[in-house]
Amino acid sequence: MELRQLRYFVTVARERNFTRAAEQLHIAQPPLSRQIQQLEDELGVRLLVRNSRPVRLTDAGRFFYEQALQILGRIEQAKTATRRLGQAERSVLSVGFVSSTLYGGLPQVVRNLRKDFPDLDVQLVELMSSQQVEALKSGRIDVGFGRIRVADPAVERLIMREERLVMALPDGHPLATSVEPLSITALAGQNLIVYPKEPRPSFADAVLSLLADHGVRSGEVLEVRELQAALGLVAAEMGVCVVPASAQALRDDIHYRPIAEEAATSPLIMVYRTNDGSAYIEAIKGYIREMYDTHPEWLHDSRVTLALARRD
Repeated sequence: MELRQLRYFVTVARERNFTRAAEQLHIAQPPLSRQIQQLEDELGVRLLVRNSRPVRLTDAGRFFYEQALQILGRIEQAKTATRRLGQAERSVLSVGFVSSTLYGGLPQVVRNLRKDFPDLDVQLVELMSSQQVEALKSGRIDVGFGRIRVADPAVERLIMREERLVMALPDGHPLATSVEPLSITALAGQNLIVYPKEPRPSFADAVLSLLADHGVRSGEVLEVRELQAALGLVAAEMGVCVVPASAQALRDDIHYRPIAEEAATSPLIMVYRTNDGSAYIEAIKGYIREMYDTHPEWLHDSRVTLALARRD
């Protein structure tokens, strides 16, 4: 599969017309059609319905279109960042994150970086915790914020806090009559929504392990891709979900109750390359300590461990 084929396909999918796409790409229509056909042959699926006017995407075509847009977008970002770095215009710091960190202190950390290092290009890359280690080792990111403990000698791990887990319930749920803590055993028999569906291991596995450790058997388990989707399904009364306490800021049409068990926490972990003495890494640690010292509201349901954190 060639990047050229991705660009050709994206143009055809956007224009829904081979003639207009060929004009935009400055090529003749027959070779454009051949390249799309070769792409479909390699994938083993049809991407386009050619006998309709305008040209229509198949279900596989719609999915591949979204993926191709992301791939091409990442390539353009990489080209731009590489040019800037090579021309010494700006330094680049790529920060990996899981979505739930956006409801805690990550935005403030990024604002501080941009204020104190105006020539630094801070790029945010959403990655699951398990993906961040490989991204660090490959150089795709420079620092990551996740929730899964992954041991690797090439990566330093700084556990910043243990965040209380809460149960997200539909407003009309029988358990949604109080804000008092409730036991994890309350999940017995409940339809459970977990996230992310992949890659694994993930926060979903941490939640399922917590239930198993306490001998709790839920009802049907529904796996979804992301936190926002999980809470949307809770609001739709499709089940209940266990989330970090900071995620309560995401929706106000859901009822939240803390989980009482001491072990019902989720770590927030900063990861970076071993022996990375970058001033940016040390600055981030400083920002986090200063932020914790102010006791922001979203930190109230957490046990701070930053001062005691170590590589293990």
